[in-house]
Amino acid sequence: MQWWKQPAIHSSESESPVERSSYLTEPDANDRGSYDIVNDVSSPATGDYHSQQRSARHNWEMNYQEAAIYLQEGENNDKFFTHPKNAKALAAYLFVHNHLFYLMELITALLLLLLSLCEAPAVPILRLGIYIHATLELFALVVVVFELSMKMRWMGFYTYMRHKRTLVKTCVLLVQFVEAIVVLVRQTSHVRITRALRCIFLVDCRYCGAVRRNLRQIFQSLPPFIDILLLLLFFMVIFAILGFYLFSSNHSDPYFSTLESSLVNLFVLLTTSNFPDVMMPSYSRNPWSCVFFIVYLSIELYFIMNLLLAVVFDTFSDIEKRKFKSLLLHKRTAIQHAYRLLVSKQRPSGISFKQFEGLMRFYKPRMCARERYLTFKALNQSNTTLVSLKDFYNFYEVVGLKWKAKRNREHWFDDLPRTAFLIFKGINILVKSQAFQYAMYTVVAVNGIWILIQTFMLQGGNFFPRDVPWSYIVFLTIYGVELLLKTTGLGPIEYLSSGWNLFDFSVTLFAFLGLLALAFNMEPFYFIVVLRPLQLLRLFKLKKRYRNVLDTMFELFPRMASLGLTLLIFYYSFAIVGMEFFSGVVYPNCCNTSRVADAYRWVNHMVGNKTVVEEGYYYLNNFDNILNSFVTLFELTVVNDWYIIMEGVTSQTSHWSRLYFMIFYIVTMVVMTIIVAFILEAFVFRMNYTRKNQGSEEDNGIVLEKEISKEEMAGVIELYRRNCAASEIAPLQKVIAQMDKYEQTSMLFLGRRSRTKSDLSMKMYEEEIQEWYEEHSRKEEYQWQEDVFPSGNRMLSSGLRQRSQTVI
Repeated sequence: MQWWKQPAIHSSESESPVERSSYLTEPDANDRGSYDIVNDVSSPATGDYHSQQRSARHNWEMNYQEAAIYLQEGENNDKFFTHPKNAKALAAYLFVHNHLFYLMELITALLLLLLSLCEAPAVPILRLGIYIHATLELFALVVVVFELSMKMRWMGFYTYMRHKRTLVKTCVLLVQFVEAIVVLVRQTSHVRITRALRCIFLVDCRYCGAVRRNLRQIFQSLPPFIDILLLLLFFMVIFAILGFYLFSSNHSDPYFSTLESSLVNLFVLLTTSNFPDVMMPSYSRNPWSCVFFIVYLSIELYFIMNLLLAVVFDTFSDIEKRKFKSLLLHKRTAIQHAYRLLVSKQRPSGISFKQFEGLMRFYKPRMCARERYLTFKALNQSNTTLVSLKDFYNFYEVVGLKWKAKRNREHWFDDLPRTAFLIFKGINILVKSQAFQYAMYTVVAVNGIWILIQTFMLQGGNFFPRDVPWSYIVFLTIYGVELLLKTTGLGPIEYLSSGWNLFDFSVTLFAFLGLLALAFNMEPFYFIVVLRPLQLLRLFKLKKRYRNVLDTMFELFPRMASLGLTLLIFYYSFAIVGMEFFSGVVYPNCCNTSRVADAYRWVNHMVGNKTVVEEGYYYLNNFDNILNSFVTLFELTVVNDWYIIMEGVTSQTSHWSRLYFMIFYIVTMVVMTIIVAFILEAFVFRMNYTRKNQGSEEDNGIVLEKEISKEEMAGVIELYRRNCAASEIAPLQKVIAQMDKYEQTSMLFLGRRSRTKSDLSMKMYEEEIQEWYEEHSRKEEYQWQEDVFPSGNRMLSSGLRQRSQTVI
């Protein structure tokens, strides 16, 4: 640790940054030393010297802030052309990029979306007067105007107009504003299909970045999808013409009476919703007619639809790889920008701790001084006084580490008396043994079989006995003893650090609560008892393939949530359109002229002395309000008997209404295909990674170990003391106090974070990444030559290097 003694770590404000922040105003020509005081050979007065020190300190603060902004843009994948370019833009940028502003954006967007509950056609109990909901809408739109004005102040008008998403949001805002004013003036609502565009306000929120990525991937996957879709529709038209000629002569066959009905019914047949009903009239006359339907389904359903999934999966995998490459190079460029702002003229070869600490005050304000220094050490692989650009490229991988002091004891019970130590040591060996684990797996399996037998023997009615079953008490006691042994043998912290142990603890706790619910006859809480079979999930730990499936499933949960929200956004848009056109058209006995009339029939008739109600229930699948519309759209997504809903609405409106339902099916097919492709890509990627890294252990995440000496800590404390940062000293002094307590000259710290897909991708594409870096470096150098040298004199630059050229 001798490198700490070198004075470079204590760089003062007298050092000048290599690159001046764009947020600083240009210095006056007569203002000597306001920026570069190192080269000022005059002997200024004391007042001038302090003024220069304050100016230099201000320069560095601006550089730290701009470097932090570059790194945040790299992390969030924000385009650099939106980077704030001056002090005014910086103020607006900082206002826009804080969690209160993000929360205001989210609440405003949700308010606009939730207004559909209160606007006609409204949910009955939530109906509001036109004046109230129109005023609320105008208020929310005014807030959106304020948000966009702040973004324009940050970006500037020209950049604002280049930002496509913001420009689309502005256009939607203008349309919504005009419509809200018209509603408020006329005091009556009108057909407002444009309400379906309100979801753009939610998509543009900072918290919905994953949704924007999903939509981007959907649009990028559209070209190959449309190609296969056109092929599918081409065959559908061919078969529709053929079916019309073959079966229209059969007057008892309503499915092929016209070319339009042939097309519609073959489209429905693609979803298998009307099969074999669509075949039976022709099949009853000629058994050989089944060949037509078999060939059609074989080509369309089993070949082209699977081909569609294969093409989308291949495109999606390629998009994922290109997205990873783009984000990786974007982060690399952000690091280069930040690095140029952090190095000084006196030491241009790297970043000192003083400058790194200044950066982290803006990038991660809540990070304590101890973690800042550990992060600096983790970056500094060369163990010198400065972090080089090559080391700084690992910034995003290192900055997410959570640091904790490594325990001096192997077990929590090491300091106990010998008898107690031997007891707990024996428990520790027991719970870690394979015999104990397999014994518990056996208990879980027996418990599962017992629950299955009990459930099979139950009859309808009250499933919960008045007395607590003895089997419940026996198995719960075994699980409780296991929990107690593991907690005492491993220690509470180590026990709860495992995801599986946390799961076991939760299920056991719920089982105990279920026991209390049964014992004290608390019927509202009987549902807890149903959670008992969750213990069976522990059996999946036995087989590696099952562990991989579960690990993939847990990794996919956040992304699946964003995909679910993306699907809900499509639902919202289609629900609004459905309400505007089909609200109130479906009701009991509404479709008596349609072939699906039985599904909508609601009739009372007498059977003997009893009144029997024949109810078709499909009238409940309507668009009378936003909630009913969502349920109806979900039923359409499942596609089972979806044509009944379509035909019911069509019989009450126009045959053009079928376009709505067909377009919805195609859109949901796109989204669901993307979801399936995403799951396949994630699972295949993990399998490939596992095969490629068979000898590595990845379950423990990323772990990094760093040692800090007492001398280093004293130097860091002195550095903070000289910079009047007394509040930062306390956690550092605790480290020294702990070293004194255990009479140590140094202390080990472990940095941990969970392993992300980006980390796995870094290993999977390790060889290609170097090629990407070299290509990126060549492009940057060429771009720099294009910007600096005229095209005729470009050969003069062949021997020159760009100052910020990427270091491989």
